Amino acid sequence: MALTLYLHPLSSYCHKALIALYENATPFAPHVVNLGDPDSAAAFKAIWPMGKFPVLADADRIIPESTAIIEYLAARHPGPVDLIPAGIALDVRMLDRFYDLHVHTHMQKIIGDRIRPADGKDPYGVEQARAALDTALGIAEAQMASRHWAAGDAFTMADCAAAPPLFYIDMVVAPLAPRYPRLAAYLGRLKERPSYARALAEAEPYLQFVPR
Repeated sequence: MALTLYLHPLSSYCHKALIALYENATPFAPHVVNLGDPDSAAAFKAIWPMGKFPVLADADRIIPESTAIIEYLAARHPGPVDLIPAGIALDVRMLDRFYDLHVHTHMQKIIGDRIRPADGKDPYGVEQARAALDTALGIAEAQMASRHWAAGDAFTMADCAAAPPLFYIDMVVAPLAPRYPRLAAYLGRLKERPSYARALAEAEPYLQFVPR
């Protein structure tokens, strides 16, 4: 039975999983979830009650969360591109968590606040997120002084994690180039990578809906 990925093309965490699938040309069936449609949302929550995507289904096995999905693919459906190379596996996993927790989370806080109602906005939380994001981007900028990809010379799970938040930060939070030129150049390489270029092409019709 083919793998099924429950996703939305605009979701940054879905991009992370898609990059991994496309890197290895892993066969899968995409299932687009529309959380604004009660029937689509209910059907998805019957599979994963938390209602968060991406979720990978492999027969009767359900794997939520992008990092777990990539780990599962590496273990159960490996391909020619080893996204968690044994020699640098710890570094790759640390960077994966760094980009998820210290870049991705704060990016989502800043952008997500823009769609809150006027009486529900969180300016203090956004200010904190911006400060934490600046610190994280400064760390990543320094790391990229001697690296082509996030963990060194090899494209890994860490790059799957880095690409989506850097893309959305550059697009709608603040351009990277003025303050983080190495990260801007790195993002350019990520966008040229065929796996991410494909995910972005699929997201293109939806990018107009990203809050500015």
